Amino acid sequence: MALIDLSQPSLWISLLSIAFNPTFWNIAAQQEYRTHWITRLFDGDKYRGCYALAATIFVLGLVRDALFKTALLSQPSCDALDAAPVRLVAAVLVGAGLTFVVSSTFMLGITGTFLGDYFGILMKQRVTGFPFNVLENPMYVGSTMSFLGTSLWYAKPAGVLVTAYVWFVYSVALQFEGPFTTMIYSKHAASSTSSSSSPASSQKPSQQRKKKL
Repeated sequence: MALIDLSQPSLWISLLSIAFNPTFWNIAAQQEYRTHWITRLFDGDKYRGCYALAATIFVLGLVRDALFKTALLSQPSCDALDAAPVRLVAAVLVGAGLTFVVSSTFMLGITGTFLGDYFGILMKQRVTGFPFNVLENPMYVGSTMSFLGTSLWYAKPAGVLVTAYVWFVYSVALQFEGPFTTMIYSKHAASSTSSSSSPASSQKPSQQRKKKL
């Protein structure tokens, strides 16, 4: 029996959802930076706009996770993965992944996590405490670990393949987010006349996000 059933629509729907989320938040946030379209929807309140985008991203993440689980359950299991040691590894991966995601959100706050810098809500300095002292992008890494752990827990080889796809999607997203975020902070540093401005302010703290998303 094949280890991956490509005929299942749920698998393709899950893959589309995984790709859609970072595509959506990158396009929405970059357009907000250029046109302030979300801020205008909230009568010029950039904080409410950012919170609204954060809520949207969070809900999309829940939908993505539900679609992923549905896809997993429709896929064949592998007897070699259906073992206690594998489940132990799976539990560690999920636990560590969630730790990275939750601790990142705690350190960055809502606006730091969910693209606040695109709204003009800039972080004053780069966050260097855990988990950013061990990983450059702990939210993306943590999310990927959770995908892998869930796949191993259910003994689904298809899930392992999807996890590789998740990491690829996140890696592509970073290629867009990194340069754009650098540009935001570089422009802010260049236009600032405050004597308190420092090179640290031009670094890219928002690259330290992202949501499990």
